[in-house]
Amino acid sequence: MEIVGSVFHIWAVFALIAVAIFAFANEQIELEMSSIGVIAALLLLFHFYPLLDQAGNDLLTPTQILAGIADPALITVLSLLVVGQGIVRTGALEQPIRRLVALRRHHPILAIAVVLATVLVISAFMNNTPVVVIFIPLMTALAERLHRSTSTLMIPLSYASILGGMTTLIGSSTNLLVMAAAAQAGQPEIGFFDFTVPGAVLALFGLVYALIVIPRILPDRTSMKGEVIDISGKQFIVQMEVAPDSPLVGEEAVAGQFPSLRNITIRFIQRGEHVLLPPFDGITLKPADAVVFAGTRKSITEAFSDNPQILQGFLEPDSPTAEASAELGGAAQDQTLAEAVVAPASRMIGRALYQISFHYRTRCVVIGIQRRSRMIRTSRMTDIRLEAGDVLLILGNRSDIMRLRNNPDVLLLEWSARELPATALAWRARFIFGAVVVCAATGLLPIVVAAVCGAVAMVASGCLNIYQASRAIDRRILLLIGAALGLGAAMQATGGASYLAHGVLSVMVGAGPPVILSAFFLLVAIFTNILSNNATAVLFTPIGISIARELGVDPMIFVFAVIFAANCSFATPMGYQTNLLVMGPGHYKFADFFKAGAPLVLLLWIIFSLFAPFYYGLM
Repeated sequence: MEIVGSVFHIWAVFALIAVAIFAFANEQIELEMSSIGVIAALLLLFHFYPLLDQAGNDLLTPTQILAGIADPALITVLSLLVVGQGIVRTGALEQPIRRLVALRRHHPILAIAVVLATVLVISAFMNNTPVVVIFIPLMTALAERLHRSTSTLMIPLSYASILGGMTTLIGSSTNLLVMAAAAQAGQPEIGFFDFTVPGAVLALFGLVYALIVIPRILPDRTSMKGEVIDISGKQFIVQMEVAPDSPLVGEEAVAGQFPSLRNITIRFIQRGEHVLLPPFDGITLKPADAVVFAGTRKSITEAFSDNPQILQGFLEPDSPTAEASAELGGAAQDQTLAEAVVAPASRMIGRALYQISFHYRTRCVVIGIQRRSRMIRTSRMTDIRLEAGDVLLILGNRSDIMRLRNNPDVLLLEWSARELPATALAWRARFIFGAVVVCAATGLLPIVVAAVCGAVAMVASGCLNIYQASRAIDRRILLLIGAALGLGAAMQATGGASYLAHGVLSVMVGAGPPVILSAFFLLVAIFTNILSNNATAVLFTPIGISIARELGVDPMIFVFAVIFAANCSFATPMGYQTNLLVMGPGHYKFADFFKAGAPLVLLLWIIFSLFAPFYYGLM
């Protein structure tokens, strides 16, 4: 490619890229502000110093600089985020995954391998972030079963999702952005499975490393275990009445536990005037039974997710049955669980639940009570006299829950508000997700069309509402990608990419294409751990294409190298979002990611350097 821009334009763009890299990597500067600042600087630079050809035509207009914000690849990424949110919101993957994790009862080590392999496969077709969110509690359960620290399993979970993302076009937003940057440089559109074979080879070696090596080199922070158990083990006293159409009707206890109420301790069952005490072997639940039990928030949420109909059993004596049943049972997909503390001067202090008309005043239902430092002993939850500091587990519509912020009687713990999975709609979400994948993979529809239609279908089918869909769209991704694509367009128009390609080739004069490809892969892999993987991918794609043209080889080989190298974001926690997600549950430090991830980056670099030249015919 001929360098069409002046030296001033080229170095001005390079200086702006350097400033952008510093700003993106600086945690004290908001990513949104950095991205908007980069876009504004590009617009100002090429407004006051336009890039003109010999005929006086402007080669880089504001429309071209801002085109990245409306790029089909970016629209695809945002649409797939909405589709993924629909999968998470409906719990569409939770039931199959729980059956998979049941392997830990007999083959716990095999279960870890199967779970990580499953994460890898799912991540090939779904955004990595919600996949890791779903699997974090499952990996925690495996760690407890194996009597191991979660610190030995959380980083492998993140890495497995990243490895899976480098095998298909929609596996990672990085892949789609490379496709956009390549198309911007005049390259053909990348197919769904065009780089699956080399990607699968890299993913396989990476998975073996994550299974065998990482647990041996990561610290076993067992000192944190007690703290985690204490936090997650807080129990609420809950009273539930078995409704006539509840799935609990006719359910018989097995080994003292009812299958639909697993991981829950049944205190007693009140049947009319009789109180049934444990053990409950041979006892079958009947309509109107009042079941009083103790359970953690996690176990209660799982019970609701598996059987949304049992929500009808949480009716206060002062609530009209028909109205409450319609609110709780008929719109389960809109229900939110939250915790609230009884305020010191609350009018509820000293009164029982049936006396405070909580549902009438707030349209929310108290389904559990937790009292600090001691266990509550009472015949029924509704008879408990509330005290200041009691924690109430509250169920209601999200808007009603948020209105509790203005209620002087309770202090809402907003961080605790979590929407219940709408499992009744899970089959719709699975169908929509499957249709998007099939249409994109077979070429029946362009990927952007399939993704946008999938996002619309998630909202139209009720799997998501507009508010939930809008929350799935990350504005940081939107602005960062827009800024990166703008910088990429400037590099391409000014000839900066070709200038850098000449520089790289002059440094490696005499080296063959395999050596240059290997060095290029390593350079991109280093930058993706310092900078954002998306920004790295967009910035290096035009450089790789220019190097390939100078060498006289197929530019798509270097484009695929950018995809694989930009996904090698293993060595730092900020390298990829999933690394940040597992940092807390695994109690990791920055050095832990470098210790586990740097060798993996080098391993994949060696595998790529050996495999790619033979696969692409460069030898």
